[in-house]
Amino acid sequence: MSACRALRRPLSRRRTTLPAATVAVVAALTLSACGSGKTSGSGGQTQFVQGTGGVSVVKDRAGRQDAPELSGRTLDDKKLDLADYKGKVVVLNVWGSWCSPCRAEAPNLVKVANDYKDKGVQFVGLDTRDPDPAPALKFEKEFEVPYPSLYDSSGKLLLRFPKGSLNPQAIPSTIFIDRDGKIAARALKALTEEELRKTLDPLVAEK
Repeated sequence: MSACRALRRPLSRRRTTLPAATVAVVAALTLSACGSGKTSGSGGQTQFVQGTGGVSVVKDRAGRQDAPELSGRTLDDKKLDLADYKGKVVVLNVWGSWCSPCRAEAPNLVKVANDYKDKGVQFVGLDTRDPDPAPALKFEKEFEVPYPSLYDSSGKLLLRFPKGSLNPQAIPSTIFIDRDGKIAARALKALTEEELRKTLDPLVAEK
């Protein structure tokens, strides 16, 4: 099943029940995922480099934008605030249990999360468009995910990313946040282990 097909199906299934704002978020994500994977900005305010394969990086630390405030309840109903991880490199993965590419990258995320947990790196998931947490919890159990995931079924947390920043525009997307709480990189696709490490290593090395 293609990523585009996987994205379209949940949208059509719940179109009559989702609020208008949520439908707009879902539609935007769907269009971007099915498109070229290029970023859309507002005036080019973010000085990022569009990398190959949908990975973009802000190498100049002064040019990075603040990550938005992201807090809420996790899939297992615990409180989580991304601000609590300031001082660590945070890898925020946007995913859904219904998403085939998310399943493809899950083992890579789990492997790298375990390998980097003692290097000041914290992985966090952001589960979106799962109307019930049960399938997402089953997903986490199946892949032995060692890190928490915010439960964002309506997509409201995705709206908090500023325009022109390296914001999530597809599912899956992965946002890399530096130790100062600024957005350093973004991937608009399922990532390999090698791609995760290649993006993480320079951020871990920053002092």
